[in-house]
Amino acid sequence: MTEQPGRLAAEGTACRPHHDSHGPGAGGEAPETPRERVNRRWNEVLQETRVAQTGVQILFGFLLSVAFTPLFHGLGTVDRALYVLTVVLGAAATGTLIAPVSLRRFLSGQRMKREVVEAACRLMRCGMVLLALTIGCTLLLILRFVVPGVLAEVLVGGVMLWFGLCWYVLPLRLRRRAARRSRPGAAPHPQRASAGR
Repeated sequence: MTEQPGRLAAEGTACRPHHDSHGPGAGGEAPETPRERVNRRWNEVLQETRVAQTGVQILFGFLLSVAFTPLFHGLGTVDRALYVLTVVLGAAATGTLIAPVSLRRFLSGQRMKREVVEAACRLMRCGMVLLALTIGCTLLLILRFVVPGVLAEVLVGGVMLWFGLCWYVLPLRLRRRAARRSRPGAAPHPQRASAGR
C-alpha cells in the first residue's frame, strides 16, 4: 500500500463494483492500469470518508451533550429510550465510518490495497445507513418537543423518505441507466420507441 496515488478522475464512484476504464475514445485518455484504478478508488474513498466522518462526529458530539442539559431529566420513558437508541446508532455510525482508517493502518504495506478498498466501500455503505438512521432518530427526538401529536412522526417519515430517494434510489437509478447505455447493441430509447410504431 505504498504506491503513489494515481490521478483523480472526475467521473465514476469509488465504490462501484465494476471496473471503469477510460478508453482512448473518451477524451483521448489512455486506459487506467489496475494500480492506477485502485489508487484512484482509494483516494475517492478517503475524500468521501472525510465528509461523512465530519457530519457524524458533530452529530454524535451534540447527542452526548444532551444528557447533561437540565431538560434531559424531564424526558419520559419513550423519549429516553429514543435517546438511547439514537446515541447507540450514532456510536455505531461513527465506528463504521472511521473503520477504513483502522483498516489502512493495520494492513499498510501488506499489498492488500484492492481488498482494503473493497472493504472500505462496504463499510461506507453500512455507515451511511447508520448515519441516516441516527439523523432520523435525532430529528424525531427534537420534533417530539416542538410539534404536537403525530405530526413529528409524519415529518420525520418525509425526511427519511427524501434521504432514501437522494442517497439510494437516485444513485441506483443512474447506475441502471448507465448499464443499459453501455450494453453492446442497445439502441437509444427514442429509436426503440419509433421502431415499435
